[in-house]
Amino acid sequence: MTTLDEEDRREYYRIADRIALQLSPLSAAQALEADVLQDESPLFNLLSELHLSDFEAQHLLRQLSDKDRTLAAFLRAQNKRLDLLSAVVAQTLLGEVGQPQPVVISEGGIECVQATPVPPGTRVKVKLVLMPRAHGLLLRGKVTHCDPRSQGGFDIGTEFTDMTDAQRQLLARYILQRQQQQRREQLEHNDPAS
Repeated sequence: MTTLDEEDRREYYRIADRIALQLSPLSAAQALEADVLQDESPLFNLLSELHLSDFEAQHLLRQLSDKDRTLAAFLRAQNKRLDLLSAVVAQTLLGEVGQPQPVVISEGGIECVQATPVPPGTRVKVKLVLMPRAHGLLLRGKVTHCDPRSQGGFDIGTEFTDMTDAQRQLLARYILQRQQQQRREQLEHNDPAS
């Protein structure tokens, strides 16, 4: 896969990963709307909102932990229950979104292989289910390049646009966690003692 551009590469850390993904062109009206993008699937919208609200509440839980450990422990247990429910919803959505596929992702955009071309400059809806915790994100993007592949399909680079701060932070946290996990796996694989 080719890279988005030199400037973007320096600004954001990229990882190679496998995620469930749908990339679809936005209508002219959707591309101009400034409000939050909604998906046709109420289940996906619910999953996306659930993860964003969980992310936004994390700092409150940390503050509460300093004042009331018992209440904080109870809320963490409730949060774990919500995570399990969201995983069930996400597994249901995988049939709708599709199976995880190889991508290169950063806070600034995503590169993937698609069966059909999407012309550069096209405004798109990027529907992501980030594995393994199955975070649902629905983002706006703009196609930066679309290159035919010799083995079929098209390498498509998309720059994320109009992200909320919570969406950007959730994506950054996911990328950091995946990077750490990939490094641990690499160390375990290279360690002759294991």
